[in-house]
Amino acid sequence: MKILVAVKRVIDHAVRVRVRADCTGVETDNVRMSMNPFDRHAVEAAVQLAEAGHADEIVIVSIGPKQNSDVILTALAMGAHRGILIETGERVETLAVAKLLAAVVAEEKPDLVLLGKQAVDDDSNHVGQMLAGLLDWPQATFASAIAVVGGGLEVDREVDYGRATYGLALPAIVTADLRLNTPRNAALPMVMKARAKPLAVRPVAELGVDIAPRLTIEKVDPPAERAGGKVLGSVDELVAAIDAERNELEAL
Repeated sequence: MKILVAVKRVIDHAVRVRVRADCTGVETDNVRMSMNPFDRHAVEAAVQLAEAGHADEIVIVSIGPKQNSDVILTALAMGAHRGILIETGERVETLAVAKLLAAVVAEEKPDLVLLGKQAVDDDSNHVGQMLAGLLDWPQATFASAIAVVGGGLEVDREVDYGRATYGLALPAIVTADLRLNTPRNAALPMVMKARAKPLAVRPVAELGVDIAPRLTIEKVDPPAERAGGKVLGSVDELVAAIDAERNELEAL
């Protein structure tokens, strides 16, 4: 089995996100970046399948500027075999990402495409579903377990009434939830070996996909600051404070 895993470079989840002074987006200059957390689970799933003897090649693909090679190297250090960077300095919307990935799939011909269920920067949760639609492949989203059964997969996902298990024929698209596994931390020797693994850099124009944005960002505002809490000395003061807030809301 050949597995293609898509990864995205986002602001590190431990960093406080700041809006630019001109409100055109969030600040990314001089900000620590890392692999999208959901994508780490997708990479780990692919490596586990390879370790179990179900996959013989894992290809990592990322779309973005040259700096995206960092997250590809992270995936290679985790155990992937080679990487592809589709290089562009432009903002790429989710539909364009899905079309670019579809073009890579047409060239690489993987049996399975793994992605994180969503990216933590835009929370769109679009790309996996769009890619499945473009390829007309079966899909399983929000995967919490993946097992190879016969010539296909069984994928578990948590639903409102418990856990549902779906059977998928290959080739297929699966998007990873945080419950899927615990991603490994690559040791220093693996990080050093990752630098020797193949990493192809291709300009986005080579794939023949129009990435012109279809949406315009009018303005980005930070969330309102939360009001500080109050320390009250008695139950009577608490009741009075609740009544006062209720009266204020009713007056609006």
